[in-house]
Amino acid sequence: MNNTENLNNKEAIDKLKSLVNNIMICLFCTDLKTDDGATCRPMSAVKVCDQGNIWFFSEKDSDKNEAIVKDKDVQLFFSDPGKGSYLVVNGEAEIILDKTIIEDLWTPAAKIWFKQGKDDPNISVIKVKPNSAYYWDTDGNRMINLLKMVASVVTGTNLITGKEGAINI
Repeated sequence: MNNTENLNNKEAIDKLKSLVNNIMICLFCTDLKTDDGATCRPMSAVKVCDQGNIWFFSEKDSDKNEAIVKDKDVQLFFSDPGKGSYLVVNGEAEIILDKTIIEDLWTPAAKIWFKQGKDDPNISVIKVKPNSAYYWDTDGNRMINLLKMVASVVTGTNLITGKEGAINI
């Protein structure tokens, strides 16, 4: 990548929304002090709100929620190699039990994990407020970038383009 673009405020939130909505699944990591990866779990983001918070459904009694109670610092790793889009978010997580928020965020897919729907007694929401984030977003798809890589080797010039930068909310 040859184009660094640090984003702020609304532009940053729009980029965060775009990347999270397109990738959706992340590795959600807690207990960062152990740094061994054992506390990372794949989780599906439900929404990025207008304040830039990233929202997830979780079971009240999950290991993830227990880890957040002990230490609110988390990292989220989003990756879509097919599109060349990547995002890392460092933030603070908060467990929310508010029924209004649960109802606002509810999607039909959530019923896979919460059989009783929005009123499941074991449902909670995790809100992650980003402290910092960084993204890499390559122009084009995998096939086009493979051709650009071959052409780059032949010509000695990097033809793969994209953007990267900090997301400051």
